[in-house]
Amino acid sequence: MNIFKLILGLAALCFIAAIGVSVFSGVENSGPFFIVAFIAIAVGFKGFESLKGYTYTAIIFASAVTAMFYPQYFVQWGDFKLSVAIVPLIQLIMFGMGTSMSLQDFKGVVKTPKGVLLGVVSHFIIMPLLGFSLANVGMAAFGFSPEIAAGIILIGCSPNGLASNVISYLAKANLALSITITAVSTLLAPIVTPLLMKLLAGEFVEISVVAMMWDIFKMVILPIGAGLIVNKILKNHAGLFDKIMPSISMFGIAGIIVIITAAGRDSLLTVGLALMFLVLVHNIFGYTLGYWSARLFKMEERDCRTIAIEVGMQNGGLASGLAKGMGKMATVGLAPVIFSSFMNITGSLLATYWKRKPLEAAPPKEA
Repeated sequence: MNIFKLILGLAALCFIAAIGVSVFSGVENSGPFFIVAFIAIAVGFKGFESLKGYTYTAIIFASAVTAMFYPQYFVQWGDFKLSVAIVPLIQLIMFGMGTSMSLQDFKGVVKTPKGVLLGVVSHFIIMPLLGFSLANVGMAAFGFSPEIAAGIILIGCSPNGLASNVISYLAKANLALSITITAVSTLLAPIVTPLLMKLLAGEFVEISVVAMMWDIFKMVILPIGAGLIVNKILKNHAGLFDKIMPSISMFGIAGIIVIITAAGRDSLLTVGLALMFLVLVHNIFGYTLGYWSARLFKMEERDCRTIAIEVGMQNGGLASGLAKGMGKMATVGLAPVIFSSFMNITGSLLATYWKRKPLEAAPPKEA
């Protein structure tokens, strides 16, 4: 335990040094201290049970900070453009998601049809409309370009991410319902996401519905299907995938964030704080409206928590891949990257709060 305390102490010293260097020598020279600080936090958190859940968040921030200070190393290596790696990384993450699933997960549609229907419908109504509203606020109040505004809508139109299942487990929510909602929304994404984007963001950027459907199919459906098959064939060794795929997925997402942050660094320096604010509002309102939509339909507290998490958390990796497919990674891809970073912080905090809060009784049913 002492070694982890020392590492966190090192992180604190690095933050102090970073602030000092920023004040006396310029922010551009403080990069190494900020990067080491976040890496030290990620390592230090692993030594404390109450902080382990934030390790992934610290790694994400370390990745983003590294790309902001040294973008030249993450755009192109020789003749190879690193953006080419985004789609394979997403496919690897989705394959990992598939190996953690089985056809049994889809039986939840039969067991809890009301919860699944409410979760999926709420997700694809609340988040896209919130994204559309906030995109217009961003253009009117902060001068966002149409492409950056479209990125806010894109993350809102994306399906749930695998992280929502982890947060549901930590929050003592209904994990089976969470997995089923994620699975169903993901399978619907090739149809629903492009149509919603055409409807809500068509005036901001050119949207090819067919091309986006194909992008989602090859980035989501094919690798998840492959993962399901591998899980079925190697079911006696499924524990191996359970151990290694979360770490692979974590570093895959970190890689995506580094590449897109580096590509969009100049835009982030222009609209970064405003975009962060709107993305955070998007995420928090997603949790809030998701929770109360479930309360409105008299769902049990565990299910309300689940639907809140499923509505508020998105598949930022997929949204980033779609931005890459549109050829607008440095603009449309920014909101998904920021959303992915923030939702892990807010999701972890929400899970910690709910974990300590007793489950309430189900709302009384109407006579």
